Amino acid sequence: MMELQQSLAMVFDWQVLLVILGASIFGLFIGAIPGLTATMATALLVPLTFFMDPLPAIGAIVSATAMAIVAGDIPGALLRIPGTPASAAYTDEAYLMGRQGKVGQALGVNLACSVVGGVIGVAILAFFAPLVAEFAIQFTSDEYFWLALLGLSCAVLVSGTDPVKGAISMLLGLLISMVGMSSVSGQMRFIFGVPELLNGIAILPVLIGLFAIAELLRRLPEIGTISLSKMPLVKKPFEGVGGLLWKYKGGVARSSLLGTLIGALPGAGADIASWISYALARKLSRTPEKFGTGHPEGLVSASSANNAALSGAYIPALVFGIPGDTITAIIIGVLMMKGITPGPDVFTTDAVLVNAIFIVFILANLLLIPLGLLAIRSARHILSVPHGVLYPLILLFCIVGAYAANNSMLDIWIMLILGLFAYAMVEHDFPIGPMILAVILGPVVEGNFLRSMIKANGDLLMLFDRPIAATLGTLAVLVWVAIIASALISAARSRPSVANKENT
Repeated sequence: MMELQQSLAMVFDWQVLLVILGASIFGLFIGAIPGLTATMATALLVPLTFFMDPLPAIGAIVSATAMAIVAGDIPGALLRIPGTPASAAYTDEAYLMGRQGKVGQALGVNLACSVVGGVIGVAILAFFAPLVAEFAIQFTSDEYFWLALLGLSCAVLVSGTDPVKGAISMLLGLLISMVGMSSVSGQMRFIFGVPELLNGIAILPVLIGLFAIAELLRRLPEIGTISLSKMPLVKKPFEGVGGLLWKYKGGVARSSLLGTLIGALPGAGADIASWISYALARKLSRTPEKFGTGHPEGLVSASSANNAALSGAYIPALVFGIPGDTITAIIIGVLMMKGITPGPDVFTTDAVLVNAIFIVFILANLLLIPLGLLAIRSARHILSVPHGVLYPLILLFCIVGAYAANNSMLDIWIMLILGLFAYAMVEHDFPIGPMILAVILGPVVEGNFLRSMIKANGDLLMLFDRPIAATLGTLAVLVWVAIIASALISAARSRPSVANKENT
């Protein structure tokens, strides 16, 4: 009880509340602009969190992320342009409801379901994370090695249609993580005579480059393409929403639980949770033929899953220090900058902070109602901001943020180079998620593997010596078998099509 009181006192400090409110408004604005994702909003906040205490820093990111996901529904319903990847699954349904004169109801359903899904996700997070942490205290370097490797493997498996490209992206991230001095052996690697690289590449310019810079480059051709004349007026956003939620209450509960579970898988994230929940709702629906015609059932399920997935992603992040998605990868980087290492021990050494994080989650989801309604009402004004003004300001903010971490011009160059590289990768359908997860998890995999080998005198079989390690190791091997099998099947399917083209 004393810990809970201390946590509440931390959260309801006026400075923390002001940060949460400001970050929420920022997230709403970024999410409502087509193409500016929740991950980008998070990456842009990282430079500011550099100057904050741990709780307001995390509160800012949690709030901005939840708001950006909800605000991403607005351009989807009004313009058929998903504001964030998480809203892409149900953009057509929301837009077609708008064409039927129900755009207010569509946005109201999105908002209400996001709040319900988010609160359910937080409840699951708060209940299960401490239980998992008690179990994880038994882990040694063997288990952490396999767990981190399993996280990387799952990220590759769910990263897209081509697991080979996901694996290449992961290996590039591992290469970045190896720059500098080894934490175990002390050996210097890939510094090319540059002393500033001795401590490795800072996470901040990597995050900003891979997400913000790459996304800006992708969106430059869209400057001036949005026309306000296309957008219908939003009227009565909550009319009929209560009846729809009650009618599809089973879908809300199912998708919230499913979204939390999918969010807990490393590399999955809210966008995958939305697509899977939408597909499952269609398969289990009594009227699947109505899907894709402006039917609210798919909208209810998918929008419940995306915010629940945000909470689920924090389970592996807080308990094991393994990111559930790119946003929690950023959170882990922020916590490490503050001298806090996520893991099972954090639930005992920083229990007050962990409880405060759970309270911030609840507060952020409840704030969705008034602020989300404000965003819906202000949609036309938000979307009218010229991209030609907005994008240069974001670029300037990125440059200042990358420089502020270490007061180094090298970090700016790293940010720009990685941004160009990430842009080229995305243009050729290489996923960025496995790359950033590998940058975070690379040192975890390497450090724990080397420690295990030192203990076992180089005997690889000792990695399977403990029951938990053997289970995790077997799962990791099975995932890699699935990745290789998927790649071989894709290659076998592509051969006949290539042969047919040559014959014609």
